[in-house]
Amino acid sequence: MPNRVSVHGVSHSKVKFAVPDGATDCHVHVFGPGNKYPWAASRVYTPGDALIESLQAHQRVLGLSRVVIVHPSPYGTDNRCTIDAIETLGNKARGVAVIDTVKISDAELNALNRGGMRGARANLSTAGVIDPKAAWSTLAAIRDRIRPLGWHLQTFTNLAVIEALGDELKNLGVTLVVDHFGGAKAALGTAQPGFKTLLSLVESGKAYVKLSGAYRVSSTPDFADLAPFARALIAANPERMLWGSDWPHPGGANRTGKLLEEIEPYHVIDDGAALNRLYGWTGGDDAMTKRILVDNPARLYGY
Repeated sequence: MPNRVSVHGVSHSKVKFAVPDGATDCHVHVFGPGNKYPWAASRVYTPGDALIESLQAHQRVLGLSRVVIVHPSPYGTDNRCTIDAIETLGNKARGVAVIDTVKISDAELNALNRGGMRGARANLSTAGVIDPKAAWSTLAAIRDRIRPLGWHLQTFTNLAVIEALGDELKNLGVTLVVDHFGGAKAALGTAQPGFKTLLSLVESGKAYVKLSGAYRVSSTPDFADLAPFARALIAANPERMLWGSDWPHPGGANRTGKLLEEIEPYHVIDDGAALNRLYGWTGGDDAMTKRILVDNPARLYGY
């Protein structure tokens, strides 16, 4: 049997363990077709198409059953691309929306809920929001709009913001989901400021953390420096762990000196290796792996 498989020109390691039924990739994006869904003028990059057919191939290769589509920032608050993708995939898909807390109506929020959205995202890092007061203003505004729906609040931020807002996040009033290891800088180790606060949020059951986006936080080619973070988070509260591939891995180019309209290539990431790393982080514990891939997503996203 070959040790690698290819999906649309990207080579992936074979998954080395029996992926359980119901396994969920909790962090992917869908982009395009570009001639159908317009980009937001406020975007900070322009991606190429990453269509639903490629996502389905990605799921098949990894042996995954379910998927959570996180609405990507280049579309702003126009969620049509994500909603349409969820409709195409049916009940095995859920979504996380991006909303304008001032302009969106209750009726529009209810329509997103019917369309499979189960949370709203504050992409603070991509927007360059690093001031804790500004971050809290955004998070609180989203919290107030989504609380009646029972949605969770997902955020992509960094550990400095998490540490500054530790008390506020612990008393948020809705479920918190933190992307990509909390934006840790793996090279600084687990003693870096903010990671202890993140662990406390996880341990108390106040936050889920996505063990995702390794290339965003690691400083080593094999991502080995993430293992202490993953194991510490799992040990703190395995029922608050999620896994995501971050497919199709946007943010692959340095935008300095480039026009916004230039298509930014995706990172080339071995998603089979990423799934195998999760299994390693659990110590090869099948029950723990199932909890992270199946049980926790089922609880959070309502499968």
